[in-house]
Amino acid sequence: MTLISSNLFSWNYFNNPTTQQTPTSTSTSNTQFSTLKRIKSKCSSITDNTQKESKKILPNLLEISNKYCPCCARRHLLGAVLGTGLFPIFPSLASDNNSSSQDPMSVLNRIHPPRPDWYEELYASAMDKTMKSYEAEIAGYKSRIFASLRGKANKILEIGIGTGPNFKYYADYPGANVLGVDPNRKMEKYALAAAEAAGLQPSNFKFVQAVAEALPLNDASVDAVVGTLVLCSVKDVDQTLQEVKRVLKPGGIYIFVEHVAAKDGTLLRFVQGILDPVQQTVADGCHLARNTADNIANAGFSGIDVNQAVLSSASLINPHVYGIARR
Repeated sequence: MTLISSNLFSWNYFNNPTTQQTPTSTSTSNTQFSTLKRIKSKCSSITDNTQKESKKILPNLLEISNKYCPCCARRHLLGAVLGTGLFPIFPSLASDNNSSSQDPMSVLNRIHPPRPDWYEELYASAMDKTMKSYEAEIAGYKSRIFASLRGKANKILEIGIGTGPNFKYYADYPGANVLGVDPNRKMEKYALAAAEAAGLQPSNFKFVQAVAEALPLNDASVDAVVGTLVLCSVKDVDQTLQEVKRVLKPGGIYIFVEHVAAKDGTLLRFVQGILDPVQQTVADGCHLARNTADNIANAGFSGIDVNQAVLSSASLINPHVYGIARR
């Protein structure tokens, strides 16, 4: 049994349009050519120096990240690594309200522009190593809601699967077939290792690089959708939830764990408001002050069971909401 048909992966890649050039005189062209040679030589020197510095810095970044956790537990590494000046900061993009009808790969490239391989690998490796205390504290809450999948879900989609920390709660269920979606392609090997460690056969797991705003799945094609610490960083929360509803079969369930804004008037909410713009910049789009419980409540699910928890290991990303929504 396959989770999705192969034709869903035949995405198109578009080349950049050709830039037209206006004719110039021979003397002007020679001058421009000489200038370009000097610029190229200078850029090559800068690139070589940058790569040398990167090789010196990268081996120490994981050790640094373990000590640097100002905000989002899921993305706290970026605050440290961006301080090196070597990491690109990508601008926010407009929401894509009609993304479900568009090519998933083109939506991915607009929302999550391609990063260098070493950047994606470093981030994936850090996520694999720095979330243990958080996962240990959240385990009791996750166990409670993931138990609802047993015997009721064969085809499971997990959005923002990351390194696969949720597999241990459901991967050994009989008949489980899982599609993991994440914009970071380097997460695949970590998620695959986590799946195997949890008892899920490799043939029953498929990883796809995509964003939650444009899922590469047919309508009503999965029994359950799982998403933990995802809605804080998607570009469009409401579009993501509509995609979740679209791919769920009637009666299917959406399992969620998300951090939300603290109660208005509290000191924590005041601090979140101040640091939210900074957090979005340095933490891969993570928002400290989203009220995603309201988004879920207004998404049109037939029923919602939502609970709240405060985690000592989560620092500023409190409180958490967790629960189940039914299609």
